[in-house]
Amino acid sequence: MFAVVRHYHFKPEDGEKIDKIIQDGFVPLLKKAKGFVRYYWLDTGNGEGASLSVFKDKAGADESIHIAAEFVKAQMSTLLTQKPEVIEGPVRAHD
Repeated sequence: MFAVVRHYHFKPEDGEKIDKIIQDGFVPLLKKAKGFVRYYWLDTGNGEGASLSVFKDKAGADESIHIAAEFVKAQMSTLLTQKPEVIEGPVRAHD
């Protein structure tokens, strides 16, 4: 399995709007990616959020990076205060 973690920064007052955009727009799109396993989004309430996406293989994780970049550019760019940080790698431990 491969995972992608994305770290976002935004104004705290935009948190609920971003949560809705992700739930209603991004999650359904991401679920169509090859090898999709799971997606989690967390919002700290303080202007930061992070997501964890899990895929069966690297190809799916790579595809998700492109999907997310296009989605953020089209739907969230005006809401973010800086470019998202993205890390990707193989899952080495899980239950």
